[in-house]
Amino acid sequence: MAWLLRDGEVLASLEVAASRGARRRGLLGRTEIDGALLLDPARAVHSFGMRFPIDVAWLDADLTVIRTCHLDRNRMTRPVLRARSVLEAEAGAFARWGLRVGDQLERKD
Repeated sequence: MAWLLRDGEVLASLEVAASRGARRRGLLGRTEIDGALLLDPARAVHSFGMRFPIDVAWLDADLTVIRTCHLDRNRMTRPVLRARSVLEAEAGAFARWGLRVGDQLERKD
């Protein structure tokens, strides 16, 4: 299990979808997620067929947050060309964590 950190503080448990199949599957079929899912590499996501709304953050190669949004069910995002990966969490998680554009995140395996 990996962890998502900011300034040495653990924000959440972290699942990493590094394979093509894992990225394609993402959060489909789940009723919730405890923590966050990192899609790497990724520049855009969708929520078609998902059972709950999500928070989405686009990260650059250094895991700096470059954009965030709330994504309702059955929607899709536009690609963010500067992004290297995408972080997904249950809607409201980013507010609880205080996650903002410019935050430098860290992945601890």
